[in-house]
Amino acid sequence: MTIEGIANGVVIDHIRAGFGMKVLEFLGLSGRGDTVALIMNAVSKKHGRKDMIKLENIRDLNLDIIGLIDHNATVNYISNHKIVNKKQLSLPKKVENVLRCKNPRCVTSIEQVTHTFMLTADTGMYRCMYCDDLVKAEGELNISR
Repeated sequence: MTIEGIANGVVIDHIRAGFGMKVLEFLGLSGRGDTVALIMNAVSKKHGRKDMIKLENIRDLNLDIIGLIDHNATVNYISNHKIVNKKQLSLPKKVENVLRCKNPRCVTSIEQVTHTFMLTADTGMYRCMYCDDLVKAEGELNISR
């Protein structure tokens, strides 16, 4: 299978196999009319299998969402068919309006406030700034849009 390169845009590479669709869904790119290529279960020397997303003429992405879904992914910015910037993702320390608190007694469930979560030390869990409930970053994401 041959997948052409892109002239300008972004390539999200090294996404854990099977998570590419989740990344696309949470980035909210459908319906915009942009050219998007999703490669699933591609062979990877580094990871065995991986997913990859190519986004033509798109530059503005929420890297927090990508980092929450798979913090081992890399984001390559392409200009004139060349990589001009490469970002290695990590779990963001603070996320706003990405995760949603599951606690029904939390103020975020009854008032329109910014959903703010802070990463706890090396656990991959996020703590709600209002009620201290914990949310796991990867796997069972409860992401708001």
